[in-house]
Amino acid sequence: MTRVVRFYETGGPEVLKIEDIAVRAPGEGEIRVRIEAIGLNRAEAMFRSGMYLEQAKFPSTNGYEASAIVAELGPGVAGFKVGDEVSVIPAFPLTKYGIYADEAIVPVHAVFKRPAGLAAIESAAVWMAYLTVYGAIVDIANVQKGDAVVITAASSSVGIAAIQSVNHLGGISIAATRTRAKAEDLKKQGAQHVIVTDEEDLAARVMEITGGKGARVTFDPAAGPMLMKLAEAAAPGGIIIEYGALSPEPTPYPLFASIGKGLTIRGYTLFEFLPVREKAEAGARFIYDGFAKGAFKPLVSKVFELGDIVEAHRYLEGNTQMGKVVVTAKG
Repeated sequence: MTRVVRFYETGGPEVLKIEDIAVRAPGEGEIRVRIEAIGLNRAEAMFRSGMYLEQAKFPSTNGYEASAIVAELGPGVAGFKVGDEVSVIPAFPLTKYGIYADEAIVPVHAVFKRPAGLAAIESAAVWMAYLTVYGAIVDIANVQKGDAVVITAASSSVGIAAIQSVNHLGGISIAATRTRAKAEDLKKQGAQHVIVTDEEDLAARVMEITGGKGARVTFDPAAGPMLMKLAEAAAPGGIIIEYGALSPEPTPYPLFASIGKGLTIRGYTLFEFLPVREKAEAGARFIYDGFAKGAFKPLVSKVFELGDIVEAHRYLEGNTQMGKVVVTAKG
């Protein structure tokens, strides 16, 4: 028997329940892993609350991302052995797999070797963030040296990974945050410029920073009314990548800016490229290279234990964190 977090209805963090259940043997192309640390993601809170791309099938598990130890190999699995330190990446539907547990079954295509030199807690803060960024700014936008990139919600784990990745590629990282509370911390995380949107006009500041050229790339998880300002701040031919819907308000379409500047405004999730093994492996190489060169360093905001998963979700949704929320499978 092993502890597994499940829920039987959508709702707030309190719907998450810890149960003792038997974990099945891995099937064809699957691995049983012993979980060390879990990286929490906004997607999981949205899935739990019924606001995600997938709808839960009850009783439902949850969780995309973890540091783990290989415990058992299913038929047809090659390239791993029992005892390997690995990372479970978000490359499966939450309706079929989940890693909020002491042990879990995961598909082999969602398992990668852990980056060298990273402890379990740090490693749990890597994959969702840096792969999401890779798919957007490398695979889609092809950010080059000198490109100005606006990164909104920049204090999130994805935002911080984006700052580090843009810097690694030689771009100009422009972090946007709502209040001044996190501005200095964002600079410490490498943001070359920080815009406090409650106090400053985002479009005017971007134009000032770029000498009137605008941002070639915008990486935004919120949408909502801010999209109008992001379009105003964009360079001619610029691309705005929307990878979330955090704003509770309707999202107006910036028609005139889009027509006048020839903008590309497109939705994105990392699941559009992860199923393509070659692209997933290219993303992994980008991550390994960034860590090897010291360009990447995940930031962990707070660590909880599995027994405190409800409180961990409450903290995640409180919007006070800077970086990743991690849960350890220890108590």
